[in-house]
Amino acid sequence: MLTTAKARGLADLPPVQSDSLLQLIALCNADQRAEKIDVGVGVFRDGQGRTPILQVMKQAEAILRETQESKAYLGSAGDKRFAELLRPIVLGEHADDERIAGLQTPGGCGALRLGFELIATANPRARVLVGAPTWPNHPPIINAVRLEIAEYPYYEKGQGSIRFESMMHGLSSAQAGDVALLHGCCHNPTGADLDEAQWREVARVVCERRLIPFIDIAYQGFGRGLEEDGVGVRMMLAACEEVIVAQSCDKNFSCYRDRVGSLFVKTGSAEATATAMAHVSQRAREMWSMPPDHGAACARIILDDAQLHADWLVELAAMRDRINAVRQRLASADPRLAFIGRQFGMFSMLPLAKEQVLKLREDEAIYMADSGRFNVVGMSDAQIDRFTTCVVAALDG
Repeated sequence: MLTTAKARGLADLPPVQSDSLLQLIALCNADQRAEKIDVGVGVFRDGQGRTPILQVMKQAEAILRETQESKAYLGSAGDKRFAELLRPIVLGEHADDERIAGLQTPGGCGALRLGFELIATANPRARVLVGAPTWPNHPPIINAVRLEIAEYPYYEKGQGSIRFESMMHGLSSAQAGDVALLHGCCHNPTGADLDEAQWREVARVVCERRLIPFIDIAYQGFGRGLEEDGVGVRMMLAACEEVIVAQSCDKNFSCYRDRVGSLFVKTGSAEATATAMAHVSQRAREMWSMPPDHGAACARIILDDAQLHADWLVELAAMRDRINAVRQRLASADPRLAFIGRQFGMFSMLPLAKEQVLKLREDEAIYMADSGRFNVVGMSDAQIDRFTTCVVAALDG
């Protein structure tokens, strides 16, 4: 007697493991305590605890409103002038290299997915070398395109320092065609960045092993400066024949919800790059057809106007100055927090166990990731002293 297999449908889908950060945001939003401090979500906040719209962005939006004549499709590459204007910012002295092509994406996350789609198309057996810890959404994006992940130790949480020898060992053990995922600056979640000498050594090993460096640069301008934060990208472009760069404007233009990013691809020739970008465009067409226009159009207006560009740099510097000032204030609160002052960008990782983090959440209404990763500028100026007092007390046990 023949048996008929049960048809599978949507009701048979397995449960999905919830994103821990999204869970944390939901918990914080539900907390009614007036004194709560949210250093979990990754957005810049000013001294009053607000995430403001940049004044230069307001000006660009007004210009766009008055001058935009159509909302017709732009195509899978999005705003081509936007990507062109980003070239000198992201690529520096390599901006005129015809072997490098770029296009607009829906935020840095879209750029990452598109770049890994390209890798998987070219070499589905490539491994992706990822430093631990890394941004929590990196592994899911890589897993989504069915590439293998090979982790290596990057950061020593208790000491607040990079495990550089372990990193170099991990890269040196890779095979030709493997991918080295690197944070361009302002490492998320640790804040621990490679210095120029370390970048130079990484570039040497990546080149010798014939790896493909894939650089995620989401916070350019939030660390040492706009140019200084691009050093790693430029070194990789100088050393390697093939490079992928995923870039985000969401942070340095403070336009998070508009999802503004770009992807740049370098190969050994202009012809090979054109072929690679044809594949990129095809994947973009399949996933989102074209990226959202508003934020990129505003960024393009800013970058295309000398005065607005200059005004943006002033506002970017003000955000960077606040980040660095808060870092120094936190670092001076206790010798065990001194490492925070030596790091860059919005994030650092406190030497706290998960149980200590949960106790801070329950007893003090302080919300951060279970790993101890926290947003340095997630709090207002008025909240900093209470935050440090509670963290020091937790460290004292």
